[in-house]
Amino acid sequence: MTPEQLKQRVRQIVVWKRGDQRAPHKPLLLLYALGRLVNSNQRRIPYSEVDRDLRLLLLEFGPERKSCHPEYPFWRLQNDGIWELSNADQAELRAGQTDAKKSELLKYGVYGGFTEEVYTLLVTQPRLISELAIEILSQHFPASIFGDILLAVGLEIEFEQSIRRKRDPAFRERILIAYQYRCAVCGYDVRIGNHHVALEAAHIKWHQAGGPDAETNGLALCSMHHKLFDRGAFTISDDLALCVSQKANGTSGLSEWLMAFHGRPLRESQSPTWRPSREYLNWHREEVFHGPFLCQ
Repeated sequence: MTPEQLKQRVRQIVVWKRGDQRAPHKPLLLLYALGRLVNSNQRRIPYSEVDRDLRLLLLEFGPERKSCHPEYPFWRLQNDGIWELSNADQAELRAGQTDAKKSELLKYGVYGGFTEEVYTLLVTQPRLISELAIEILSQHFPASIFGDILLAVGLEIEFEQSIRRKRDPAFRERILIAYQYRCAVCGYDVRIGNHHVALEAAHIKWHQAGGPDAETNGLALCSMHHKLFDRGAFTISDDLALCVSQKANGTSGLSEWLMAFHGRPLRESQSPTWRPSREYLNWHREEVFHGPFLCQ
């Protein structure tokens, strides 16, 4: 297997799909496994540790769900040609399915990790680890939270210049014009000379989830509110009021950056035709926002 073939397999991993729902289980598991390889040269990881650690990653970077199932990606990643299990032969499968029960993975001390071929490639070409991490992040998450995810899985990567995705280069300018070069939440509009600093065009429905580069799917946000929005600390109601998550907490910054705007309307775009789409707002509430929904 060549490095390019490995990258292609990672791009083609089968991710569970149901409509527009997000399922970052396999991407987060791969990033976690890359972190374990870098920090402890560990190829195979016991499911007991994956169950604990991947669960935390899903709670932090995944959509709100009633339950997490780290056992699904741990088992199913075998089918993508880069992952293998050991001690799994006796594990009982779920009725009518090809997945092993979580209790069986724990009972038999099942381990999972990169195949020996993949492991050897990564160890002998360590730069490939960074390249794979960027591939995974770019396919499944917005750039505003790359650093948070890398920190959580223990990877240190310079990613600013490594992001290569096809996007409308005029999207940022159109969104900033639509909101008169001001953050739609707080009104931030700092410039150095004629250049706006830390003012960004945020996708409401992530580009990685199929969100278009359209005015109805964009908001002008300062870098702080962009990250808070993409991390699900707040969302937007259909009547364009800002709603803070009950899970947001802190002693410094919470009031200034979030609670001061809770229940208040966003700044309006210059044209009614650019009003954020209810479809995209609903996607953000369902797939990104860490509820419960607090707006009255």
